[in-house]
Amino acid sequence: MPRRPFLPRLDRYIIRKFLTTFFFMVGIFCVVAVVFDLMENIGRLLSNEAPVWGTVLYYLSFCFHFGNLLSGFIVFLTIIWFTSRLAQQTEIVAMLSSGMSFWRLMRPYFMAATVLVAFSLLVSHFILPKANERKVEFEVQYVHVNFHITDQHIYREIAPGTVAYFRSITVDRNTGYRFQLERWSEDGRLEQRILAAKATWIPEDSTWRLVNARVREIATDGQEKLRYLTRLDTALSMRISDFGQRSALVSTMTTSNLSKHIRREAQRGAPVAMLKLEEHGRTAHPFSIYVLTLIGVGISSRKLRGGTGFHLFLAVLIGFLFVFTSKIITVYSASVVLPVDSIISTEQWLLFAAWLPNILFSLFGGWICWKAPK
Repeated sequence: MPRRPFLPRLDRYIIRKFLTTFFFMVGIFCVVAVVFDLMENIGRLLSNEAPVWGTVLYYLSFCFHFGNLLSGFIVFLTIIWFTSRLAQQTEIVAMLSSGMSFWRLMRPYFMAATVLVAFSLLVSHFILPKANERKVEFEVQYVHVNFHITDQHIYREIAPGTVAYFRSITVDRNTGYRFQLERWSEDGRLEQRILAAKATWIPEDSTWRLVNARVREIATDGQEKLRYLTRLDTALSMRISDFGQRSALVSTMTTSNLSKHIRREAQRGAPVAMLKLEEHGRTAHPFSIYVLTLIGVGISSRKLRGGTGFHLFLAVLIGFLFVFTSKIITVYSASVVLPVDSIISTEQWLLFAAWLPNILFSLFGGWICWKAPK
């Protein structure tokens, strides 16, 4: 007796169409993105004498980054494209008319989506950070060579009980303005406060040069000593890089390294909300493939008068709505300050915010599938 295949022919057909169309579309999107990026940066690459082989490796890493970034949207387009063609050729109608349930029809879609989710999780947590490491290193040397810290009113705890403050920082000059340094004792008593118009990092001497400094020292008995100095060179356990870094460097960290980085930044008093959202998003983003698969099958299984073109229009509209909603939720949740007596912690709120777009659009997808013709 011949052995029965593991998957029915219909399932194998849909899975094969799903995966081959997906990787074909990823390739097309990556080629277009590389062409546009190369056209934009060709002048910088030539002026900075970027090596040819290094440029090739950079764009290979760029394709990993771009493909993973748009993986959910490309999955959506993939499903809309080939399922809509099946619907227009009345193949979906024939399947459902033969007694197949709509949820049975969706089984091969979710089997293929599971393969892509597993692959995307592997890429997001392990492979992509390594690829981004090469990409960011190349960009620092040959593309985006200037580094700016746009934040203002920056506080950092550079040592236990020692807090540094800059109103603003100019990285190109290694200089921060409106500098303030406070040293506190273990019992919470202010021991020293230094105010300066600006502070400049001197790499050759590994010192900070303070200009127009006012040094206030408070003894244990409450006596104060005040000094005014036009220039003061002092050694402090901090660097310009402690107050800011290229945001892209976070993308070069594996998830375990990112968690350690978040703990270090939190101990120094730096804001970590966006870092937390990045950490949670590395898991939530791949699972959006399931959500967009649900919506895509529900929409494209209908045979409409507008045909594939109308389905693709809906795909682009809903896809951009999903991305826009995700960005709005991310920006809003990172800026929310929960009250002290809140029933949820900040960590729980950021975790919920990272998954909220998936939750909302999965409900939307469930409604679409419920309304789809059976």
